[in-house]
Amino acid sequence: MPRLAGEIARVAPHRQHGRQLVLAVLLLALPAAFFAGYWLSERKAGELLDQARLQDEQLKLRTAELGQLRRRLALLDSGERLAAQVGEQNRQTIKLLEEQIFQLQQELATYKGVLDPAASREGLQIRSFELQATADPRRFRYQILLSRVGSDEQALAGTLQIELRGQRDGKASSLRLAELAEGVPDDGLSFAFRHFQAIPEGGRFAELALPAGFEPAEVRLRASVTGQRQPLERSFRWAELQ
Repeated sequence: MPRLAGEIARVAPHRQHGRQLVLAVLLLALPAAFFAGYWLSERKAGELLDQARLQDEQLKLRTAELGQLRRRLALLDSGERLAAQVGEQNRQTIKLLEEQIFQLQQELATYKGVLDPAASREGLQIRSFELQATADPRRFRYQILLSRVGSDEQALAGTLQIELRGQRDGKASSLRLAELAEGVPDDGLSFAFRHFQAIPEGGRFAELALPAGFEPAEVRLRASVTGQRQPLERSFRWAELQ
């Protein structure tokens, strides 16, 4: 018994020392764990803050782009409205000019009727065939003006055939406009008007291309009015048109 008591007395201090060591390790580990957790939480918070800043910058960028698009759309809308207004003004101006030209042509026809009874024919009139050269010596721009003489308000409608006569490779030749220009039907150009019409309309010019070897001498126009048997014909010398 005395020996057992001695052994216990020797072991007890070692156990007490072990408990103290464990306690010391725990006391040291708690601050380390706290700082480690704090560092991780700070790092996570920093990453979240960086992402928030990036999202904020992207939001500002997209907002600026949206503002630019809205301003551009508003500008386009206003431009379209302005273009529509200008187009309507141009149409009204063209209509007014056509009416003025018709009145002048009526007066001119009256004077011609006094001076030359043969020129007083009422109805459809082929006023002009205008020709313009281009940079290509084989291509030309053209415009035709039709009108009417008389007080009849009923619309005139029909077709207009155009033919170029001349020589090709030294031989007499004739070509229809449909063979020289795109978009011209084989049966001729259609027209329908009450007072005045330009072909093409809107102050524009159409184009025709002469084939190689063809030398034009004359342009012949033949207008057939619906409901009338006798067509109207008129010729223009090519040399006088340029």
